[in-house]
This record gives sequence, structure tokens and C-alpha cells, in this order.
Amino acid sequence: MHQPGMTRRALLQTGLGLALGTALAGCSSGAGSDAALSDTGGTGAPAASPTPSGWAMPAEWLEHERTFMAWPALTEVWGDQLTAVRADIAGLAQAIARYEPVVLMARADQADQAQQQVGNDVEVLALEVDDLWARDTGPTFVTGPGGLAGVELNFNGWGDKQTHANDAHVAANLLAHYGVRRIQAPITGEGGAIETDGDGTLMATESSLVNDNRNPGRSRDEIEADLKTLFGVEKVIWFKGVAGQDITDCHVDALARFVGPGVVALQRPGPNTPPDIWSTASDQALTVLNAATDAHGRPLRVVPITDPDLDLIQGTGKDFLATYLNFYVCNGAVIVPRFGDQQADDKAAATLRDLHPGRDVVQVSINAIASGGGGIHCSTQQQPKLGATTPTPEAS
Repeated sequence: MHQPGMTRRALLQTGLGLALGTALAGCSSGAGSDAALSDTGGTGAPAASPTPSGWAMPAEWLEHERTFMAWPALTEVWGDQLTAVRADIAGLAQAIARYEPVVLMARADQADQAQQQVGNDVEVLALEVDDLWARDTGPTFVTGPGGLAGVELNFNGWGDKQTHANDAHVAANLLAHYGVRRIQAPITGEGGAIETDGDGTLMATESSLVNDNRNPGRSRDEIEADLKTLFGVEKVIWFKGVAGQDITDCHVDALARFVGPGVVALQRPGPNTPPDIWSTASDQALTVLNAATDAHGRPLRVVPITDPDLDLIQGTGKDFLATYLNFYVCNGAVIVPRFGDQQADDKAAATLRDLHPGRDVVQVSINAIASGGGGIHCSTQQQPKLGATTPTPEAS
């Protein structure tokens, strides 16, 4: 993950949405240390009682109802790359749509163009968005005795590094559209900042969540308690991460991913990657994982997945995110990035195929998306299917 400077999604150079800065601040106002979970109905009206107990985030490999994605809207963000990144999003949506329904959120004035590019196999939903990072701006879904709910993590532009006036409201607006119960979190974060096995264990980086740009004055223990309540987990495994060097402050979904109960895939630096803060973060995560157990006391099996050779990848730019860890598991398939280092591309695909027996592995070129510092997982958000009983990778 060789990323000098402020990487992972290039910062806006304009004052986009500055007039709505107070609205963004209001969205994160629930992050105080004494805040309780705010449980709202699908209409957005606050409920009288706190969040019901029993909510939990299912593992990604369980069956999905659909995948949500978003159509990048702004030349202020992408410049002359906007056409290319839209083509990448269209190709990614089409690849996933072979396996499960895909709903692509797009601004009303861009919906027809988006529909033409993605084709009729993808549903386009007119909803105001700014950028493509549906993992971070959309709701993180949980299930429980009450059925389905979406956790709104109070997106604040990755710690107020960018102002995305519409993206700050995507989670609430999407849940209202589908009539899904909304749970407003007492912390601020993003969907890419958490990784769960659906079996009681969650992974996260301190740099992203225990950070005053999202949760000022909150301790790690306080944030951990909220994560346990929000996502139905018993144990949180923390990595140090890297603060202030990329816009996400080192999201865990580019560093370590569960691929089954007790099994973690870990990003490792590729050839021609000089030692830097990112390789140090990977080393620290490896040390933590080798000593850790999950919520059930199982030692973790760590599977390294090596980045491509930076001299062989086809993508360019200081923000380019060249990691295979940002894959996405959908119904019947694993969608994996292809970067142009054929040996590394094929090795990563083979490893992920072994870790997800019975699923197709689909390699997709995402060089334009990666140039903005994100990947396939960053661009998608799954809605779990209620009552899903898809076997875990280990049981397949």
C-alpha cells in the first residue's frame, strides 16, 4: 500500500457545500460520550425507546438481498477522470449484477445517463449523491428480532477532510426510501472502518475511529462499547493503523478482512514497495492477529495476500490503492481487483478462490476507482437477506 502524502480519495480543491457545513456537523452531533443509540423508524421520525437489543451485522459472505452502489457526480472531485471512473463503476455494477440485484444511486439529472451506461440489469435509483463511496456513505445493515435495520454512522467527510453535502444524508435517505428502520449511531465513522465475521468479532483501526476528527474526547473503550452494541459483537480486535496520511485514516477494509470464522486475510506489501508507514501498519496488524483470538477463543489463521508489483501495475497517481484486500463477496462470487501485474493478480484470485470454495472469482479492472484511493469494497454496500443460511467459507 505505497501511498505517499494525503492519499485514498483525492481531497476537494473547491469549497463545495460549505454552506451546509453546519448540517454536516449536526449529523455527527450524536458522538458525545453520553449519547444513546437513536432508533428511528423508516420515516425518519425518532422512536420513543432506545435501540432494541439483539441487532447484529451478518458476515458479508451470507446471502444478500441486493448491493447498493453510487454514481460519481462531481468533476470537482474527479476532474478529467470522471468519465473513466464512471466506466469503472458501470463495469463493476454489471459484474455484480450477474449474481445479485444491484441498485445504483444517482442524482436525478444524471440517472438516465447512468442507466444507459450500466444497462437494464442494474436498477438506477434517483437519490442525491456526491461520490461513489457507498460503503462509507450508505447505511451499514444489521439484522435482529425486529427484522432489518440500517446503522447511520454520521458520515462527516472522513473527519471533515471533505464536505459532501448530499453524501452526509445518503444513509438516512436510502433507509427512508425503502422504509427500513434507521439506527443513528452515537459515534461517527464509516462502513469501511469496520470488519466483522458475523460471529461475534469485529476488527477496526484506532487511527480511523479513535480520532478526534470523528469522535472527539472519546476513549477506545467507550467507542468499543458502542461498536459492540451497534453491531452485535463481543470482541473488538484493534490495529494501530495510520492517522493523517490518507483521507480515511487507514480503513480496516484495505488492511485486514475476515474470510471465515477464525480466518483473516491480511494485506502485505508487494515487490518494489519500500518500507514505509503502510508496511509498518501491516506488520503491526500481523503481530496483533498472531496473538489474538476471536470472540469464541479460537486462534486466528492469517492468510497473507501480497500487493502487486508497483512497477507493473497499469494504474497511476499518488492516490492509487493497489491492494487486493478491498474485494467484495456477493451471492455466488468474489469480485476482485485486477491491476495489471498478471502474476500477482492471478495469485490473489487463486487465494481468494481457495478461501471461498464454491464461489466464482471475478477479476475486474478498477484503475480509475483505485486512482481515487479506493476499491471494490469501498464502492459497494450489501443489504443482507433476512434468514439467510448460506454456509460460511469454512463449512463449504
